[in-house]
Amino acid sequence: MGKIEEMIKRIGPVDEKLMEEAQGRLDNLTKPQGSLGRLEELAKKVVGITGKKNPSLRNKVIFTMVGDHGVVEEGVSAFPQEVTPQMVYNFIKGGAGINVLARHIGARVIVVDMGVKSDIRYPPRNCETISGTESRKSFGFLGEKSDIRNFKVKKIGYGTKNMAKRSAMTREEAIKSIEAGIEVFEEEYKKGIDILGLGDMGIGNTTPSSAVTAVITGRPIEEVTGRGTGVNDGIFENKIKVIEKAIKLNTPNPKDPIDVLAKVGGFEIGGLAGSFLAAAAHKVPVVTDGFIVTTGALIAFGLEPKIKDYIFASHSSVEVGHKAILERMGLQPLLDLDMRLGEGTGACLGISLIEAGVKILTEMATFGEAEVSEALK
Repeated sequence: MGKIEEMIKRIGPVDEKLMEEAQGRLDNLTKPQGSLGRLEELAKKVVGITGKKNPSLRNKVIFTMVGDHGVVEEGVSAFPQEVTPQMVYNFIKGGAGINVLARHIGARVIVVDMGVKSDIRYPPRNCETISGTESRKSFGFLGEKSDIRNFKVKKIGYGTKNMAKRSAMTREEAIKSIEAGIEVFEEEYKKGIDILGLGDMGIGNTTPSSAVTAVITGRPIEEVTGRGTGVNDGIFENKIKVIEKAIKLNTPNPKDPIDVLAKVGGFEIGGLAGSFLAAAAHKVPVVTDGFIVTTGALIAFGLEPKIKDYIFASHSSVEVGHKAILERMGLQPLLDLDMRLGEGTGACLGISLIEAGVKILTEMATFGEAEVSEALK
């Protein structure tokens, strides 16, 4: 049995009985019933996922999965591809948006090279490749906020192929990318994960995400394709044509998520799908970020629909395709802040709300405990 099949087999339903018990406690807390709205729903869902009456979310972890895309050759992005490794260095040094928000909520960030076009080396002019076994002291010049232990190499290839000319990857590579996402989760799970947030980075990655979304949801390409980062009208029109060409050329099967991933997807999208599956298999709540991450969720959902019950949608992205996926999966986002950065930034904010809900459940007194009179019947 392969890793993917093993994870799918382990994913069961959430514990409805414990959720009912959690609702009973929530209804008896010192407040009018339902007065904390969705915070109460979040707490109850965490109970159902974890199977714990009094869950705690001490160990918060963000995976930021990174990959390059051959389709960038078609002029679909406003930024050059060298930005991808440059941002990886920024993540490692602790200077990116995800690092700031992760520190804000007390989460650790794991950066995963799923398919960056170049080897990640630091410093860039040096030939020393970063290794997880090398000490923090060896890289002291990175700055106080950096930690070399936050970087993993799970590289499937040096970027995908140009999907406008051929399949983005082989089916074997697609499977390996999902398995790599499972591996990352299981490696970090040993260190402790109470809740997982997922993020992404990769120049051009909204193009394969739009392609995957169009194929699986059956929506017209124009309805699921946004501008990405800084794209003008000309690039945007070209982007739609490139996606149309890629789908027509590769004919991905919408009923086979792995086929869709292989033909028009990305290595980091596969890694994200694997982490969604692994989190559900281990009964760990998992929080989405924006469009690319939720595209990974869509692939995982196609492999095992039960994962939906283990997922929290952190926010509604500016990217139109994101909304199409949320509707397809029946997920209601917690926030709508016009965000579109990615990296896991939205997931951090979502985790902070989920933790607030859990603390309401576990720390707030009931009427009986507080000796407060209940509402008149």
